[in-house]
Amino acid sequence: MRLWYGVLLAVLAAALAAFGWHWVAEDPGYVLLRLRGWRIETTVVAALVILLLAWAVLTSLWRLLRWPFGALSRRHRRLSQQRLGAGLIALIEGRHGDAERDLNRASRLDSLRGPALLASAEAASRRGEPGRALEALDQAAQSVPQAARVLRARVLRREGKPAEALALLLPESDKGTLTPGGWRELVQAALATGDTRRAREALAPLQKSGALGHRAYAALEAQVLVATLNAAPDGATLNAMWSQWPKPQRRVPAVIDAYARRAAGFGLTLPAMDEVESALRREWSPLLIETYGSLSGDDVEARLRRAEGWLDAHPNDANLLLTLGRMCVRLKVWGKAHQYLQRSLALAPGAAAWEALGDTFAGQGDPAQAQRCYRNALAFTRGDVVTPLAQTANPLQPDTHPVAIEERDAHGLPRLPG
Repeated sequence: MRLWYGVLLAVLAAALAAFGWHWVAEDPGYVLLRLRGWRIETTVVAALVILLLAWAVLTSLWRLLRWPFGALSRRHRRLSQQRLGAGLIALIEGRHGDAERDLNRASRLDSLRGPALLASAEAASRRGEPGRALEALDQAAQSVPQAARVLRARVLRREGKPAEALALLLPESDKGTLTPGGWRELVQAALATGDTRRAREALAPLQKSGALGHRAYAALEAQVLVATLNAAPDGATLNAMWSQWPKPQRRVPAVIDAYARRAAGFGLTLPAMDEVESALRREWSPLLIETYGSLSGDDVEARLRRAEGWLDAHPNDANLLLTLGRMCVRLKVWGKAHQYLQRSLALAPGAAAWEALGDTFAGQGDPAQAQRCYRNALAFTRGDVVTPLAQTANPLQPDTHPVAIEERDAHGLPRLPG
């Protein structure tokens, strides 16, 4: 098809050229130019040819004159691009001073000005220079206003000014024109100011944008829901809020943990226990096991029996063993507490298990061992070396020393060795 178009165009061009030549040949026209005694006479065709040649000569001379300046411009563009790349690499590597220097130099090129100033502001903020960051953002706002607004909110939030960050983003959020990064910053700023309503409202457009992956969005949503539960003023409000949320939100372990602890704080221990036990029947969760053992209430003994029943399915769960040990400490069942906590430490050493074991030794009247356990808990938190406990009767660590068996003769007298 294209071939036929090409042939047709060639035929039309040839026809027009033939017609034009015939027309010019019949009457080539006449051009007269007089200037200061000079007189030039020629045809129209010749005049057009002369003008075209003059235009070609002038264009070539102009390009020759511009060539040195173009070379300098190309060199400037190339250096700016190299500085932008070097600045971004320095920013990622944590060399924020070098990054800020290279990015500020790269911003001298108009086409790179916006991105370079944004990255320079980020480098200054990470370096602990919020003033310099805001100055760079003032300049960046002239070319990339939305991105500069989002980054300004982030810098303000980092500097402990979440209210200012929230106020900066609210006009755009009310219009629904915030970028995905802006919605995310609004969520964080709202959480920092305690405005959980706005944080929840910002989740829907953020999810719709698809800017966050499933796991990242789920973590942010759980953070907002936990903050909302913790802000409930009383038990009635808490339960009303909880009943209105969809099931997927009420099945997140971190959210269940927050609800159970808040409900127990309002004296609603039974609903809290019901939610935790229902969640554990659906899916095993180390976090909720810890929640189950730490909630207040007078039914610790009954909870201990239920939790011990879970050992059949989860015999090597360090969190379950730690929870059992803590519950035994609360009931002052020191022997069981010692066994559970020793097993938990053998599976997964941790500061909490060392502290609970220290409480066990203190309850058994062994302050020296208790102090060692408390020091180990502190050492584990700091990342220091943990000191082994002095050898005591431990059912989990059998005595491997050889046992001397006394032999006697027929009269019942001890036989001498050898």
